[in-house]
Amino acid sequence: MAAQGTVFGAMLQEFEGAAKILNLDKGLWKMLTHPKRQITVSCPVQLDNGEIEVFTGYRVQYNVTLGPAKGGIRYHPGVTLDEVTALAAWMTWKCAVAQLPFGGGKGGVICDPTKMSRRELEALTRRYTAEIIDAIGPDKDVPAPDVNTNAQVMAWFSDTYSMHVGHTSTAVVTGKPIEMGGSLGRREATGRGVMIAARESARHLGFDLKGATVAVQGYGNVGAIAAELLAAQGASVVGVSDVNGGVYNARGLDMAALAAHVAQHQTVREFAGGDPLATDELFGLDVDILIPAALENQITAENASRIRARLLVEGANGPTTPAAHRALHDRGVFIVPDILANAGGVTVSYFEWVQNRHGYFWSERDVNERLEAKMVQAFDAVLQTAQRHQVDMRTAAYIVAISRVATVTKMRGMYA
Repeated sequence: MAAQGTVFGAMLQEFEGAAKILNLDKGLWKMLTHPKRQITVSCPVQLDNGEIEVFTGYRVQYNVTLGPAKGGIRYHPGVTLDEVTALAAWMTWKCAVAQLPFGGGKGGVICDPTKMSRRELEALTRRYTAEIIDAIGPDKDVPAPDVNTNAQVMAWFSDTYSMHVGHTSTAVVTGKPIEMGGSLGRREATGRGVMIAARESARHLGFDLKGATVAVQGYGNVGAIAAELLAAQGASVVGVSDVNGGVYNARGLDMAALAAHVAQHQTVREFAGGDPLATDELFGLDVDILIPAALENQITAENASRIRARLLVEGANGPTTPAAHRALHDRGVFIVPDILANAGGVTVSYFEWVQNRHGYFWSERDVNERLEAKMVQAFDAVLQTAQRHQVDMRTAAYIVAISRVATVTKMRGMYA
């Protein structure tokens, strides 16, 4: 059992509540709380100054009962095996909630990409790919972008894999450039899914998105897209923040001007269309909807009492600790959990994988319509489960996910 306070430990706490309601068989409980495979690799890279640095990388395949492992790769100084394992577990439940034929995986490399040149990042990516190559593939494990990785990193990853296997394999990763077999709509998919989850939640709670106020922590790809799409629905985005600071405007931020500012300065800080906002002040804003879209463990028992939003939609993975979740739920805050709220990204990654394997590509309208259908279907299934068992949405999402994985595990039987 993971130590109390670890990221994986938080996942286990979330799992336990749902597993008890399901009266999950003890053997299945053990199987579903242990990762299938944890890979640790050393990645030596010659830096631009001629020195050799050895980076540590991980790839965890948590569960592959429903299909190939699926999950992103992050480059960050704070990457740990515990974090990657928890993220791989969350991917398992996320894919199950969305009814995708994937298991859960995740990868990470301990590095600071902000201090590395493009050549060094390419060298690191290619070496990391080569080190885990025996464990990945379109039918084994399909990586994708995550924190500090992007379509270009996936292009290097795909090329390295293709060179090793001797033929071009577009389906080995998702989140690729469009020119290399990426899917239209993939870049916006996670943020679009967050918007859909917020819209469906508002409808359930009985308030209109038009005129609703929104605050977004983490104005990166997910947070920025979610903010823009919510604004397009008529919501008023009054506060956003990133690692460097934040900005607030009670009348609503001009999203186009903010996007232009961020494109030029790579931060929301000092945006002229609002007042400066300290990063830790954003959670205390009096808004209808709060979207944490940064890293895990951002909302804790220490700061949960400051949150005034009535709807919290988790754009990030694991942004709310179990203790904070209980405190917010007890206060009546409606929380859409990460494994449902941000499932848009992996859903369109699935669409990309399907398009690659068929060699036939869909229009962006088709992608968005299929995403809409998947997200609404998943939201309805979780909401109905929550109402049936009289539990919160997080527990309900785990009930749905665990039930689906456990059912197939029992059907497949025990290989010995």
